[in-house]
Amino acid sequence: MQIWVDADACPKVVKEVLFRAATRTGIQLTLVANHYIPVPSAANIRSMQVEAGFDVADDEIVKRSEAGDLVISADIPLAAELIEKKVQVLNPRGELYTEATIKARLNIRDFMDTMRASGIQTGGPAPLSQTERREFANQLDRILAKAKI
Repeated sequence: MQIWVDADACPKVVKEVLFRAATRTGIQLTLVANHYIPVPSAANIRSMQVEAGFDVADDEIVKRSEAGDLVISADIPLAAELIEKKVQVLNPRGELYTEATIKARLNIRDFMDTMRASGIQTGGPAPLSQTERREFANQLDRILAKAKI
């Protein structure tokens, strides 16, 4: 198992949790973004910078990830594509996307896109709460424990 991070919009606090987990377990952690992301100096933690452009980082994650890997991302279409590959996807708020939940999440996303396109102000996501930070860390620990890292 490897952990891939859609790092362009990943909150700093989530990256810090991931750095600690990778250091503790030795699991390979790769942050993928279209800009430089500093990472701790460790053999199993790296940053991969891709070209700027729409979905370039997402496409790189899809290309490189394999069944059994874990991807950290809030991108619903990316999650849907990865789930088809049997890749686990955890969002930074601690929600593990599954085959059972991803279609509903895609429908909600598409509905919100339609509302925004018609001029309705929907606002962005709320800041990450302490509860969500804790849920992310707990869910990550459960996934890593199942993988027996």
